Amino acid sequence: MWNVLQPDGWLPPKGYVNGIQTRGQQIFVAGMIGWNGDCQFETDDFVEQCRQALRNIVQTLACANAGPQHLVRMTWYVKDKAEYLQHSRALGKAYQDVIGRHFPVMTLVQVADLLEDRAKIEIEATAVVPE
Repeated sequence: MWNVLQPDGWLPPKGYVNGIQTRGQQIFVAGMIGWNGDCQFETDDFVEQCRQALRNIVQTLACANAGPQHLVRMTWYVKDKAEYLQHSRALGKAYQDVIGRHFPVMTLVQVADLLEDRAKIEIEATAVVPE
């Protein structure tokens, strides 16, 4: 499905890859936050909001007969980098519970705020389903 791009001599990244070369049907998922399908937050817990945002991505991919294994890129926007780092182990578990051991290209950005006041994270994603 794709070719992972890893420059010679570079240490391998942990939890993501440096680049992916692919071909197929592209799926673009809007920034997902930690609320449910009724646009209601069930928690203010950082890790649980991340888990819900990831579930929202997987549910959206399913509409195109795609799954987490098709993810090639994710951009994470967090309000608090320290909170992200503080919960990195639990966040890794939540990620693997929802996405599995599949690690696409990823970027993490700390932002001043998100549109929804209770949102602690927003994740956008790109997937490619092989031709």
